This record gives sequence, structure tokens and C-alpha cells, in this order.
Amino acid sequence: MPIKYTDIQISEMVQERKPLPENYLSKMQLRDKRGHKERELDIICLDGNQYRIIIRQSNHNPNDFSIILGVLLPDSNQIFRLLRYNGKSHEHTNHIEKNRFYDFHIHKATERYQEYGTREDAYAEPTNRFTDFNSALQCMIEDCGFEVPDGIQLPLFER
Repeated sequence: MPIKYTDIQISEMVQERKPLPENYLSKMQLRDKRGHKERELDIICLDGNQYRIIIRQSNHNPNDFSIILGVLLPDSNQIFRLLRYNGKSHEHTNHIEKNRFYDFHIHKATERYQEYGTREDAYAEPTNRFTDFNSALQCMIEDCGFEVPDGIQLPLFER
């Protein structure tokens, strides 16, 4: 990936205010796609940063899901994955620390892992903050500076 971000830049992007559109609930309803359901939603912020939420869930295993917040790279169609909330469907190993776990977990983009030469969000930490797709999505909305339109509650999505 040609662009590398510092931990400070990553944190600033995660915390940047991201206004969700009035119709974001309908735009995030999952659609079938070869063995899983998926959807994407782009959000443009006041300073011009463009973010993408990508949500995926297996049709066969409710614990096999991924909820991603990425930033679109300038003059590119590539996405830099800032955070990824994953289900408890596989074992994860952090390559630098050499620790392994099998649990719900949150991947975080880090400067160290970019320098190490792996995917920017290869580092992950186990979490007990969510236990399913909906609670993981709610965590991401709470963690990442999203502004829910007035009068709209956080969603419980159909899967």
C-alpha cells in the first residue's frame, strides 16, 4: 500500500465526526453475495475525508462476520482499513507479538504493522464488548465518531 499513516493520524481519522445520512438504515441492509451477505456505505466528512463502512456476514455461521471502517485513499480506489470488528469464527495470531486467541476481536490499523509489512489492520485484540453482528456494529458506531441522525435509534439489522 503506497500510503502509510502514523498511529496519531489513524486515531484522528477514527475519531473524526462522521455524519450518517438520514437513509443510512436502508443503505446498510445486507444483500446476498455468494455464501454471505454484504453491504457498503460511503460517508463524506466536512474536511473531505471519505470513509467506507463494509459489513459482511456468513449465511451459514452467525459468528462469521466482519464490520470494517476504512478510509478511501486519495486519488485511488483503495481503502485503508482503520478498524475491523470480527466475529468468533476463527483463530487469530498477531505476527509481531506471536500471541494467538479464538474470540470476538477488533483489528486496529497500526504504524508498527505497516512497517512490518503486513496488512495495516493485522493487529487485533480480543474483546467482550460484543457477542454478535448487531452488537459489533453498534460498538463500531459508538467508537468511531459516527453521528446518528436525530430521531433514529441505533439499528438492529436483519440478516
